[in-house]
Amino acid sequence: MSDQPEPMHLNNHHRTTLFKILTHPTSHNIEWPDVLSLLEVTGTVDEGREGKFTVTLGSETETFDRANNKDLDVQAIVDLRRMLRGAGYDIPAP
Repeated sequence: MSDQPEPMHLNNHHRTTLFKILTHPTSHNIEWPDVLSLLEVTGTVDEGREGKFTVTLGSETETFDRANNKDLDVQAIVDLRRMLRGAGYDIPAP
């Protein structure tokens, strides 16, 4: 039996967001609400004070600030990419 997460519970919207996060070069139009929705189905998200979100995905926990505009910055995408890959997620098949 595999320890890899099954992406079957991801809808098409989540798969699109996952694809944008994991592909190179880094996309500059990944919206925070889309990422938050993906993280809520792949891990645990706790909203704290002043727009800070503590995300636990697999064995890793990271704190993210709510994006000031609708798109995430490159460092947040790099951190998300590391967390998702560490939890066993990969670019979804078309």
